[in-house]
Amino acid sequence: MSSPSIEIRPARTSAEHKAFIRLANRLYRGDPNYVVPLEFELGARLNAAKNPSLKDSPHELWIAYRDGEAVGRIAAIVNQAHLDRHKDATGHFGFIEGEDDPAIFDALLTTASDWLREHGVHKIAGPYNFSVNEECGLLVDGFDTPPYVMMPHGRPFYAGHLERLGFAKAMDMYALEYYPVRQFIPEKRMRFIEKALNKPNISIRTLNTKDVLGDIRMIVDIFDDAWSDNWGFIPFSEEHIRHMADELKPIIQKHNVVLCYLDDEPVAFGLVLPNINRAIRDFDGKLLPFNWAKLLWRLKVKGIDQSRMPLMGVRKKLHKRPVGAAFAYKIIDMVNAANMDHGVTHSELSWILENNESMLTMLTDMGAKVYKTYRIYEKTL
Repeated sequence: MSSPSIEIRPARTSAEHKAFIRLANRLYRGDPNYVVPLEFELGARLNAAKNPSLKDSPHELWIAYRDGEAVGRIAAIVNQAHLDRHKDATGHFGFIEGEDDPAIFDALLTTASDWLREHGVHKIAGPYNFSVNEECGLLVDGFDTPPYVMMPHGRPFYAGHLERLGFAKAMDMYALEYYPVRQFIPEKRMRFIEKALNKPNISIRTLNTKDVLGDIRMIVDIFDDAWSDNWGFIPFSEEHIRHMADELKPIIQKHNVVLCYLDDEPVAFGLVLPNINRAIRDFDGKLLPFNWAKLLWRLKVKGIDQSRMPLMGVRKKLHKRPVGAAFAYKIIDMVNAANMDHGVTHSELSWILENNESMLTMLTDMGAKVYKTYRIYEKTL
């Protein structure tokens, strides 16, 4: 496919950031499954003063133009937290969108690669928006349904453009759909769970709404231990913890956070979010002047019939012990029942690494099934 020359310009001002954000709305026009993100939220993620992932991490945004019209975008970041953890001299790209034109993807990825090379890295990987702890992965299967909250969408032709340019799969991540039902855990397994957890040194509770920050700190502490050996893992900083607590406070529900204790030590957790994308699909990215009231009503009064479990973890020392498995099952059983009580009819469990066989087996045994695949690509520079 031939194309006129493509011009790449950095996006640095607030007006250019707005153009960067709104470009995707035009590219997805006509796609019934695209959900326009809230502009204020995405704008904050692009702002180094507001997003902890950008602290001490060089980054750049670009927009591709053809004949003066914006036709694509990309970001690049040297994520210092990733380099400190993995020491793999890898930089990341993200927020990639574009028309189905090889020249656009050539220009975008060449620009990002050249910039990363100039910043001393030897490999490019992505997409990360901007971190493994934020939206990440390129949708390669499952384009026929809208994305859940904090999950990306995409076009089927994106993967072909990356692979044509020499990008190869580094890792796949799965999203599983689940239709909540009562008593989804077999009776025999449920007896094992109750027996394992019916001990005086074990306790389980839901969110302490008077100390959300304290509970988020506990969750992150367990997460950093439970996930520390996972592919791509980077720990949360104190800035990330506070930022997460501030973002979750308006939407988190008491029944959607479960914390488990063993000998008074927090050892396991589960976190579920209402699928905000379900509530904002008709907002066109705007909260003002009246959509904020609609969102509040849909969250607090009407309720949202979809939820997503983005995080669950059990401390590593319990991974090989029956009590660890019992905690995991109990967490899912509790949030499943509570969400059904609150009118939830559809759930997503995401994302799960393709090599996390134990978790995939547990979830599929419970009736969940893989329905979307997200891929991280990489290429040596």
